[in-house]
Amino acid sequence: MTQKISRRSFLKGTAATACSLAAAGIPVTASGAGNEQPLATLLDIRKCIGCEACVEACKEVNEKKYPVPKKPFPRMYPNRVPVMDWSEKQDVIDRLTPYNWLYIQRAFVNINGKDTEIAIPRRCMHCVNPPCVKLCPWGAAKQLENGISRIDSEICLGGAKCKAVCPWHIPQRQTGVGIYLDILPSLAGNGVMFKCDRCYNRIAEGELPACIEVCPEDVQTIGPRDKIIKKAHELAREINGYIYGEKENGGTNTIYVSPVPFQQLNKAIEKGKGKLHLNPVKDTMADANKLAAAMIIAPIAGVAAAAGKFYKMTKSSE
Repeated sequence: MTQKISRRSFLKGTAATACSLAAAGIPVTASGAGNEQPLATLLDIRKCIGCEACVEACKEVNEKKYPVPKKPFPRMYPNRVPVMDWSEKQDVIDRLTPYNWLYIQRAFVNINGKDTEIAIPRRCMHCVNPPCVKLCPWGAAKQLENGISRIDSEICLGGAKCKAVCPWHIPQRQTGVGIYLDILPSLAGNGVMFKCDRCYNRIAEGELPACIEVCPEDVQTIGPRDKIIKKAHELAREINGYIYGEKENGGTNTIYVSPVPFQQLNKAIEKGKGKLHLNPVKDTMADANKLAAAMIIAPIAGVAAAAGKFYKMTKSSE
């Protein structure tokens, strides 16, 4: 059963939220402009009741970031670039889409002889060394100093390189929106890529990410990554549990603790387009080819990002 929680119920006072951040050891301003430690989240999935309050909260606070596509869409050349249009399916919440950055994955497993449902909040893993950021040819994917990775919709061309190199294929494209419509409407990437940005703007204002603030079961804990990793190991020892995210893809800032092995959960969850796996993941950026590509792309992406920003500024001043 989905628990409905209104916008008013979770948009609490900034002062109270800032206290929560301070208690977690998070700088009140963590926008990535200073010398902050990377922030990580610990998810104790034993606690998740699958109410989807976090899903609703995410959609409400991020609604203003969602795409508003222009139709009809330009015809693409070559036509192998697929149109991805979720604008008429914004109510889909059982997978990742450009309008749904967090969903609840469910697994039925046997724990101590009892059939048990495990609910798992899934979103961007916010990798420590994110391939989506390092291999974006246009500099649209960025990593803040506090460890948050985000896609700048103002300069993203929707080429989906970020999705291709992500081990979980997390970013999702919406056609008919973005800078490509102004510069190369039939030849560019065909839209903008979207994913969880961990409410970076709320954190910068001293507020908690919406999914954490609204959760009635305190499933998630946010704080400096070293402290979160320590807490994860303490919890895993306490419950004889298992950790996912500490080492996957060289380490992520999303750390899950489960009472059952993640291989078992991976077999029980539904996987596919927009639905994430729980497989072990090697450090993809340790690959020599990817490291070399990142070094080549970095200066080009910087120039491209600057050009994109300048173009948007000139357009907005017209």
